[in-house]
Amino acid sequence: MQKPLILISNDDGITAPGLRVLVEEMKLIGEVIVVAPDKPQSAMGHAITVTLPLRLKESFIFEGVKAYECSGTPADCVKLALDKVCPRTPNIMVSGINHGPNYSINVIYSGTMSAAVEAAIDGVQSIGFSLNDYGSNANFEYCRPFINQIVNTMLNNPLPYGTLLNVNFPNTENIKGLKICRQASAKYAESFDERNDPNDRKYYWMTGVLINLEPDHNDTDLWAVDNDYASIVPTKFDLTSNGFIQHLKHLFV
Repeated sequence: MQKPLILISNDDGITAPGLRVLVEEMKLIGEVIVVAPDKPQSAMGHAITVTLPLRLKESFIFEGVKAYECSGTPADCVKLALDKVCPRTPNIMVSGINHGPNYSINVIYSGTMSAAVEAAIDGVQSIGFSLNDYGSNANFEYCRPFINQIVNTMLNNPLPYGTLLNVNFPNTENIKGLKICRQASAKYAESFDERNDPNDRKYYWMTGVLINLEPDHNDTDLWAVDNDYASIVPTKFDLTSNGFIQHLKHLFV
């Protein structure tokens, strides 16, 4: 039987250690193709490149794996991969493993998740993986068995069109297991550190803290990761507030 074709991308760039772990695990499952940014693209969201040409350069960074580095965003990588690189429609697309969590509101900003969303828009099963550790020495090893389990399960149990999985791992070697969750309600309390450059012109660095607006709820991804579970949130890219449609009709129709 033909091995499943697995497309991999990320937002931390083609040299990111989290990507290497994902490639190694996916090689155990199927035929792997990598198209990833040639530089870090964190927090790019679903940006696409429309005013500059895109470039693909073959990379030999992963033994036995066809890989390309792309000059564009994570969403660009997936678009190009599906149109120009993949010999057939992938059976599944996986993104990550991201340095840092993409739970709750982070899903809006995440380049990791946007790569997965782009594949899902094209009808490809897709999963975004993230680890709750921003450190350069983050240990992705503890994620391996869970990634393998999740991908194999999805290959055998396809998601409906419009739905993808957002998976976040806690920063611990003692992951308690998988927990199916909803996205937590949270927001960033942001501020901007104002400084002056050598020419006395002002510039700003954004800082912020994620505020969990429902800390007592144990059915959210934030709670799961904080309590050493790997969270799985079924995520949709349809942003319609369906419950509000009838109210709007009363107002405008």
